[in-house]
This record gives sequence, C-alpha cells and structure tokens, in this order.
Amino acid sequence: MSPRKNRRPAPDPRPSGGAGSALWAQRTEQAADGDWNVRTVAGANATKPYRCPGCDQEIPAGVGHVVAWPADGRGDADDRRHWHRPCWQARDRRAPRTLRSRDAPRR
Repeated sequence: MSPRKNRRPAPDPRPSGGAGSALWAQRTEQAADGDWNVRTVAGANATKPYRCPGCDQEIPAGVGHVVAWPADGRGDADDRRHWHRPCWQARDRRAPRTLRSRDAPRR
C-alpha cells in the first residue's frame, strides 16, 4: 500500500481574467507625470523587439521590460509604450529623447 498524498496543488500565481492576462501583472503607478498603468513583461513573453522611449534604444525580443500607458483615460492600447525597466524608473530624472537618428536632419 502506498502512503496517502495530502499535498494540495500550488496556487496559480498568474492573475485570472481575459486573454493575455496570464502573461502580465498589471498595476497603477502614481508619479509627477500622472497616473500610469504598468505591466511587467518577462523575457520569456517578450516575443518581438520594441524601441524604448527613454533611451531610444531597441529592446530586443526575449528581454524583460515594462509596458506603460496613461491610467486616467487619456489613452488606449495605441498609447502603450515599451520601456527598459531602468529607463521607466528614471523617466522623471531625465529629459525624453526627441530626435532619433533616422529623424535627425541630414547635411
């Protein structure tokens, strides 16, 4: 006779909800520049590259990062921006990059 197993399955740490909710944990952050909806994206779930608005560098596929958009109803899914985690945390301490190399005037 084998011993009885009283182990309960571990609770699922992912949030329940609609499509895609299992991939990200969403929170609202308050900052000097307003309230923001912020999602943390794990590297395993980052399937394509994005350009970080904080440093104007590419976030390659497979690299964890954050996605943020205004929480006050000013924006929607089209206003989401993908940021490197350190760039998001430092956004209030530095000016945004306004010219990308491809937008710079040619001489």
